[in-house]
Amino acid sequence: MAGTLAAVGLIGFAAALSIGLAGVGAAAVLGQRLAGAADAAALAAADAASGAVAGVPCELAETLAAAAAVELTACEVDGLTATVTVAAQLGTLPAAASARAGPPR
Repeated sequence: MAGTLAAVGLIGFAAALSIGLAGVGAAAVLGQRLAGAADAAALAAADAASGAVAGVPCELAETLAAAAAVELTACEVDGLTATVTVAAQLGTLPAAASARAGPPR
């Protein structure tokens, strides 16, 4: 009987640990996805600002953010430098990432 209780407790502990680690893993994946989307959107906006590609900088950033299934929450172009912020939800928790692209200072 004591062995059964120990096994049930161990299985419960392993299940709780697995659920916790899955949540941490999901947050890490979302963070990387947001960072990549922010980088791509900032690069697209900076390319448009420099004239390397045709288009309006923040509209291109919005298009790339939508393609990555995230929301563009801020876009600012200062000369040839673009700064963008993208956001998404992880369950009920908000997550955001920002990136800046342009010529070196």
